Amino acid sequence: MDILRIAALGTAGVLLGITVKGAKPEFALLVTVGAGLCILAGTVGKMQYLLGMLTQMKSYLPVDSSYLNTLLKMLGITYVGQFSAGICKDAGYSSIAGQIELFARLAVLAVSMPVLLALLETVHDFL
Repeated sequence: MDILRIAALGTAGVLLGITVKGAKPEFALLVTVGAGLCILAGTVGKMQYLLGMLTQMKSYLPVDSSYLNTLLKMLGITYVGQFSAGICKDAGYSSIAGQIELFARLAVLAVSMPVLLALLETVHDFL
């Protein structure tokens, strides 16, 4: 079960970060960022699996592939935004983290606009 491995890695990273923070506070952020990057690397296999499944779904459904590509972009934006905002919060820069989160939300909204417009056009055609 991958979730147990990822949870153990995250917990170990936090405990190591707390331990290091007592002795060398300047290295505590590096430890937590390193743990986060290891978890990120662990998700690559799952992302490849999901991409394969989405590609298979594209072949079964008569759906424009741009919609699924938009979904993947939105997932990527939210993951990168959340990861980088978490690093900023760990470093004590919560105002910058808030700005990153706000930008990620706006970026997701901007990326999703073509899908929303297509939905509105479809509804308009039915009426």
